[in-house]
Amino acid sequence: MKKLRAAIVGYGNIGQYVLEALQAAPDFEVAGVVRRAGAENKPTELAEYDVVKSITELKDVDVAILCTPTRSVEAYAKEILALGINTVDSFDIHTGIVPLRKELGECAKAHNAVAVIAAGWDPGTDSVVRTMLEAIAPKGITYTNFGPGMSMGHTVAVKAIPGVKAALSMTIPTGTSIHRRMVYIEVKDGYNFDEVAKAIKADAYFVNDETHVKEVPSVDALLDMGHGVNLTRKGVSGKTQNQLFEFNMRINNPALTAQVLVCVARASFRQQPGCYTMVEIPVIDLLPGEREEWIAHLV
Repeated sequence: MKKLRAAIVGYGNIGQYVLEALQAAPDFEVAGVVRRAGAENKPTELAEYDVVKSITELKDVDVAILCTPTRSVEAYAKEILALGINTVDSFDIHTGIVPLRKELGECAKAHNAVAVIAAGWDPGTDSVVRTMLEAIAPKGITYTNFGPGMSMGHTVAVKAIPGVKAALSMTIPTGTSIHRRMVYIEVKDGYNFDEVAKAIKADAYFVNDETHVKEVPSVDALLDMGHGVNLTRKGVSGKTQNQLFEFNMRINNPALTAQVLVCVARASFRQQPGCYTMVEIPVIDLLPGEREEWIAHLV
């Protein structure tokens, strides 16, 4: 079986776990890693791989797994799709998913490629769970309660605010899909904490939530990548009331995101050219091997 060659674009927390997920996958091999520093200060675990500054420097790339900040996903994806290479990402701004799907869909079709967007655990696998619950209880309310835990997207957003030296954004569920954001930062010399805190609270990631910003001497002393979700739906099946469903998980955030990205990278080759979210992809396409074997095992 010819293995799929995947390039890792960006090598932060998620990129490092993507490497591990690819190494463990039976149907993938690592085509190389794209990082801003290129091969400079090359990490030990990348010794056997090509590490470059541009994906055009890598050979025979089938799919690019984008491990970049959400706000740079669109630019990277368009550039790579234009090369005829599939892309997958964990874009996590919920209100931006539909416009991004349209933009990348046009680009992907024009270059006979596939993009899968918003493929983390939320949005991503939680979206699939919500879809199933909507189907089996069409009337009702679903509550998605995150945490308590570190939000990767929110933390990256804080780090991009001028004056922030280091940051950690924690998501604290208060119930009924309402969350409190606890943001811990170290401030760069020459910046005023109150002004930095105001900028964080005004950012699109935080503006709609109760957000508390605290200055700490060491963010690293607080760091824990654990996270989780409690997802519940109480609704109606047919005309029968009081159907109650609950889904829980406690996870390492970047490790799970990485595994999902590798799964959708596989699934991208089973779709027609265009752009997809996870709810549009048959779940069996996430698995390696033959459909019939999985059907016999799972159904």
